Amino acid sequence: MSTPPQHPDQPSDAPGQPTAYPYPAPQSPPPVGPAGFPPPASPTLPAQNFYAQPTMVGQPAQPQPGGPPQPQPGNPYVQQGPYGSVPAPPSGGGNGGVGKAVLWAAVGAVVASAAWGVGVFVVGAKDSADLRGYSAPSNLCSGGDYSSFKDEYPENDTAPAHNSLKAAALDEGYCSLSLKKTGSSYADAYLTTQVDLHKKTDPGPEFTATWKNYDASHSGYDVETVSGIGDEAYLVTEDTTSGSSSGSRYATLAVRDGWMTYTMSYSAYLSSYDKDKDPPQLAEVTDWLKTDTKATLENLKD
Repeated sequence: MSTPPQHPDQPSDAPGQPTAYPYPAPQSPPPVGPAGFPPPASPTLPAQNFYAQPTMVGQPAQPQPGGPPQPQPGNPYVQQGPYGSVPAPPSGGGNGGVGKAVLWAAVGAVVASAAWGVGVFVVGAKDSADLRGYSAPSNLCSGGDYSSFKDEYPENDTAPAHNSLKAAALDEGYCSLSLKKTGSSYADAYLTTQVDLHKKTDPGPEFTATWKNYDASHSGYDVETVSGIGDEAYLVTEDTTSGSSSGSRYATLAVRDGWMTYTMSYSAYLSSYDKDKDPPQLAEVTDWLKTDTKATLENLKD
């Protein structure tokens, strides 16, 4: 049933209704007084606030200034804070499962993060330098063993070359000796040794690739795997003399023991100007390298 329209000069007896619009409802225009201004409040009726505040969806309407107090719906699970209502935690029923799922997801993330951290720590521990007790002396010429070559080359080198390196990632010792036969004024052959202590990276893969496949990248060389010395050892040899008085004979024994690598190399060069026309055979030299390498590695252990 429709109600008769109110006269524009008379205020409505019905209390103001909340609306989603920021201005009075279009179907209820505000009364207009003289000169277009709202009329003064009636002494018997509360003043109407025609510029009512908008209401939010799902929130109760706010009371109008000067109007009767509006009852608030009771919700014991809503806590009032300085920034508005704060929903209480979900109860065991209803949507409580969602809250528990979020909680367990957070706990799972923390546990996974902790496990990842432990895994990194454990892996890092496995990558610690495996030096097997070796050290790199400042003078490898005095710390090495070359006694097997003394019968063939009895003359001592009075000024061997040597150097060393001490760094965070690598310790290194190097020695170069001139080998002389009896009565020789100049070197008849050369012997070099080098020890490397790899303190940051595992040299294994590169060591194997370099020495085991040496003949693949250096034409004319032979490679032999040697057992009984360190974790792995390779013997690399070359002989270009072919029974003549010219050419060269070369042999290197390369050893890796943990993160320590060691090489001992022999080389002899023949020419018509050399007095030495009969250098030792490679079979003899390789035996000397094996014997002296074992003795030197024992000397280099702390």
